[in-house]
Amino acid sequence: MDHTEDLQRINDALDAAVVVFEAFTPGDVESTFKSGDDPLTQADLMVDDVLRRVLPRDGEGWLSEETVDSTDRLARSRVWIVDPIDGTREFVQGIPEWCISIGLIVDGQAVAGGVHNPATGERITGAIGHGVKYSGKGDVVGGTCLTDATVGASRSELKRGEWDPFTHCVSNIVPTGSVAYKLALVAAGRLDATWTLCPKNEWDLAGGAALLAAAGAWGVLKDGSPPTWNNEDPLVPGFIATTAALRDEVSALLL
Repeated sequence: MDHTEDLQRINDALDAAVVVFEAFTPGDVESTFKSGDDPLTQADLMVDDVLRRVLPRDGEGWLSEETVDSTDRLARSRVWIVDPIDGTREFVQGIPEWCISIGLIVDGQAVAGGVHNPATGERITGAIGHGVKYSGKGDVVGGTCLTDATVGASRSELKRGEWDPFTHCVSNIVPTGSVAYKLALVAAGRLDATWTLCPKNEWDLAGGAALLAAAGAWGVLKDGSPPTWNNEDPLVPGFIATTAALRDEVSALLL
């Protein structure tokens, strides 16, 4: 299937969303809390509005972290799953590891996606059959085993000790915010692997999962099964992503 038009729409949406951040200074942003310690800013809501105006067409579904969910999407073949800001905590704290994440789902499969980090200017877009395009200055990695791989890990998971069991075999664990950003960096060859073994939502993962599929990388649920998207319950138990070169070793470690 040709996704040229879908990729154009993704780029148009990212272009429009980036403009929103001209009115904000990361690290000096007012925020409230949706629940617990989950922050929300006016930028989240503004980007959500922009994405919803640009992306879905008649007959297409919508799932966003910042939009009240509707079961109407379950009857749609094509569904956009977005996170207006994945890594809002980093955005509020001024840590340059947050992004806009867009994923296009067709019949339950992530087929096209885009992730843009306004703090660094990096943009990763891609679709099945089109490969992945990276615009940015990140260094290319190329680990062939876990001892020489660059692996991205959530700061909060590191603080909770969830990565302690892996330090004996992974020598270069890099604290990195935003799971969508980390998945996109794996797809773009700027990280060798990343995983989260705690629950996430589909909007955290769908854009990055589409990029992994476009790159021919490995992206699976924490039990090793292939993901399907646009489920009634958007909670995902965990996710694993690696380059093809590390698939067997990461699988042996985690599954």
